[in-house]
Amino acid sequence: MSFQHRKIITMIKKQYRQRQFGCSYVFYRNGKGIKDFRRSWKEACTKSGKPGLLFHDLRRTAVRDMVRAGIPEVVAMKISGHKTRSVFDQYSIVSQDDLKEAAMTKRQGYTARKQEQLQNGYNRPHKAKKVVNLPSATS
Repeated sequence: MSFQHRKIITMIKKQYRQRQFGCSYVFYRNGKGIKDFRRSWKEACTKSGKPGLLFHDLRRTAVRDMVRAGIPEVVAMKISGHKTRSVFDQYSIVSQDDLKEAAMTKRQGYTARKQEQLQNGYNRPHKAKKVVNLPSATS
């Protein structure tokens, strides 16, 4: 989790603890929920050094992080609230780094398996066969 994400989570938790008594909203104005937060969002992003950050960028990051962490995509879809696979796929973006890492991991696994096969199969010294003396016909 990046520093910015931790900073935002800390801020939301603090805001929740300090909310007005009896108010069920985390972000509110005069005890009423905020209906439009675009101006406040823009100002908060600018102050945090992330001008132009879209709210949905956080959702996209969360989906990508869940998939990279190995959470099954069906579970990630339920967590993120995606109802269709096509929309989920739009959020689960594959970067060039993802492709490089996957190719490298697959290649390393393949090479390790081939090396193990060579060591355990083709290069294994043959054991000398045991010669059994058969009883002679005269005995």
